[in-house]
Amino acid sequence: MELRQLQYFAAVADAGGFSRAAERLGIVQSAVSQQVRRLERELGVALFDRSTRSVRLSAAGERLLPEAHAVLAAARRTRRVAADLVAGDEGLLRLGTVQGPGDRTYRLLDELRRTAPGLHVRLRRLPLTERLAAVRSGELDAALVRAAATAPGLELLPVWRDPLYVALPEDHPAVAPPDGGPRSAPAPSPACAPPLRLDRLADLPLRLAPREHNPPFHDLVTGALRAAGAQPPLGPPFTTLQETLTDLAEQRAGSPSWTVFYEVTGLPPVPHVAVRRLATPELTTSLAVLPGPPGPPLRHLLRALRALRA
Repeated sequence: MELRQLQYFAAVADAGGFSRAAERLGIVQSAVSQQVRRLERELGVALFDRSTRSVRLSAAGERLLPEAHAVLAAARRTRRVAADLVAGDEGLLRLGTVQGPGDRTYRLLDELRRTAPGLHVRLRRLPLTERLAAVRSGELDAALVRAAATAPGLELLPVWRDPLYVALPEDHPAVAPPDGGPRSAPAPSPACAPPLRLDRLADLPLRLAPREHNPPFHDLVTGALRAAGAQPPLGPPFTTLQETLTDLAEQRAGSPSWTVFYEVTGLPPVPHVAVRRLATPELTTSLAVLPGPPGPPLRHLLRALRALRA
């Protein structure tokens, strides 16, 4: 018997089906089904009553699910105790981080050094689904996530909000000088220029990454467009920010388009491309944690976040 098999069994039972469990775990459905069947062979009982329409816990599954939850909880406690023993002093905080500007993360780490000098911090950068799965399994104490409205099995605690930015051809009417001045005038910085509304960009093809690459961010942007009554045609997909901005500059005359992104530090200006702040929506970053009382490392993190907000 493997902990992974118990985790998949509990996920299917809690989610009410194999496909939803696979989505929560961030893996393919066939892997979940395979491991659950191996667990059933190991235990010698059928854990689920399967039909073409539904999957339900069997009587044996109902009896064994609380035991599986207890084993998984014990494994999480064991990991936390081992991490504290290795780190010593005030423990070890294992935090999943997001890609992008590091200034907020650096300020958070400075605050932790000030308020909990004995706390060891280990940062891990993982794709979103793996980051959330690591919190659920106890491999991470918490993880920062952007734009997520829900995370099954976890609590999401909003910690900060950031503006979004758009990049578009510099000669688009939306970036015309507000006083009707000459276009050759120096362009204002994104922070100083008036923010743009999404409805002013409805005529221009939008470059957006496929939803499966980052579902929360994709849903945030498309939901804001619907709320603004804007339905821009789809342009080529967003790849990397630098590549996409270069394409915007090269194709501004033949196939102009625009894209939306969150702030990136150190981004050099791209000729013929204007960057402007969006009026709405803003991007919320949350802390994903397991429900229940936090352990000492997580309490230090929550205190540091409160201090930064204050």
